[in-house]
Amino acid sequence: MLNIVLLAINAKYVHSSLAVWVIAEGIAVNSQFSHNVNIVEATINQKPSEIIDSVIKYKPDIIGVSSYIWNAAIIPELLCLLKKRLPDVTIVLGGPEASNNIDHWLKNGADHVLPGEGEYVFPKFSDDLVSAKLKYSGHTGHKKEQKKDFCSKSNLINPYTKEYLSALNGRLSYIETSRGCPFKCAYCLSAGDGVRFFPLDEIKDQIKILSQSSARTIKFVDRTFNCNAERAYEIFRSIISLDTVCTFHFEVAADLFDDRMMSVLETAPPGRIQFEIGLQSFHEPTLEAVSRKTDTDRAQKNILALIKMQNIHIHIDLIAGLPYETLDGFMNGFDRAYDLGAHHLQLGFLKLLHGSVLREKAKDFGILFSPDPPYQFISSPWLSEEDVQILKHAENSLQHTYNKSRFLSALHYVLTVTGLRPFSLMYLLGATVPNHGTQLENYLMQIYEFFLSLPGIEKSALQDCLSYDWLTMVKGKNAPSFMKNNLRKQSSQAAEDFLDRKLKREEFIVLNSGIGIFVNSNERNPLTGLYKVYLCE
Repeated sequence: MLNIVLLAINAKYVHSSLAVWVIAEGIAVNSQFSHNVNIVEATINQKPSEIIDSVIKYKPDIIGVSSYIWNAAIIPELLCLLKKRLPDVTIVLGGPEASNNIDHWLKNGADHVLPGEGEYVFPKFSDDLVSAKLKYSGHTGHKKEQKKDFCSKSNLINPYTKEYLSALNGRLSYIETSRGCPFKCAYCLSAGDGVRFFPLDEIKDQIKILSQSSARTIKFVDRTFNCNAERAYEIFRSIISLDTVCTFHFEVAADLFDDRMMSVLETAPPGRIQFEIGLQSFHEPTLEAVSRKTDTDRAQKNILALIKMQNIHIHIDLIAGLPYETLDGFMNGFDRAYDLGAHHLQLGFLKLLHGSVLREKAKDFGILFSPDPPYQFISSPWLSEEDVQILKHAENSLQHTYNKSRFLSALHYVLTVTGLRPFSLMYLLGATVPNHGTQLENYLMQIYEFFLSLPGIEKSALQDCLSYDWLTMVKGKNAPSFMKNNLRKQSSQAAEDFLDRKLKREEFIVLNSGIGIFVNSNERNPLTGLYKVYLCE
């Protein structure tokens, strides 16, 4: 018997790790020998010494570390410190970061790297150490394991044990219903793998278990969840029928939705489903260069239809730095995406991942990127470093306004009156009023002053928009100076009659237009998180 510690280092405390729990259950199911397995979940924000202390208390013979782009930067230090504290321990790395960069990790603290699917390769490795049938060298990891056929019921690992559910403690939970992807996007590690689906009945059972857990958000890690329309339809229908307060998050391709699927999605309770839609680019030569197959017109049509339903949170992704897309081209795509009216528009930057086709071709394309995780794009023949700074200004303001559902009516007013393009406004706002931890009330006043400087803006109209926005966000708490004169100490009688209760002072304001508005602090939009605001003329 071996003492095994499986170490997950998550990006945030609110995240949980699926991989280590799958491997733990894989050891229980697939090992020939009985092993003592303990799981440690830490975060990149913890002190290395704290993480190490939580590991060594179990006196491990083997430490298995799950490596990803978000934790790769701190793993070498951890491995070095672990070796100093436990010189005889065997350190094993797995996960996409180590599996696609084996030599590097064997030189930086790992005794072994195990590519392949952990619920199979890790039990075999552990058993081999016990039985001494194989003697592993420092280059063990170069041999990739054959992939298993998950169509067999006996091959499905269920990680949702009592121990898992107890450790979850309200954090995000993850579930995998398929592995691989039918598409071959050059920037993705799942390119060209094909897709293997887990047994549908057992997946539904797992979903039901999670729906009654302490998790409030359950994320499906499937790369393109709706690549099999019939299967996706069945899972959507099952989730919609559940009695749960959980939200289920999916990565989907918008152009693959058909009428039947759209019909069932329309029946989802508000907030039950979230979609992350990777448009990446609207520029056809760019999509072709990275082997991204998307019918952008159909995707746009379906996104508009989904948003019109008003029951599903829609998140759209764009990637800056892809081949053949200039700053002007990206700006055009950004404006097109913004005009769709999604709840979240991610302006992301290309990352050249180990194992991706695009990383291998980066030199041919003339793409420069950081050698350190997360391997961020620096420049290309189509996008200079100066262009990237412009994009980062736009990203800053986008993240602190639109993507947090902040100042939405003010943004709409400014875009309408000034005629500015969405990207231009976001760039100007980010360059003029950067937000780096600014208090919300101070940020609002800075935005207010900046918007006032733009041509065509009427002061009273802008104040009304920002007052409305402020109530939807924070119910009027810590109101900016231009709102304070309009806040009413006494509640509006009409508002009281409407809600049949006494309103707090900060929940009611009279706009410059003479219209009173009040916020119902007991009612929030399940898609945006904003408080419901009513007009009281």
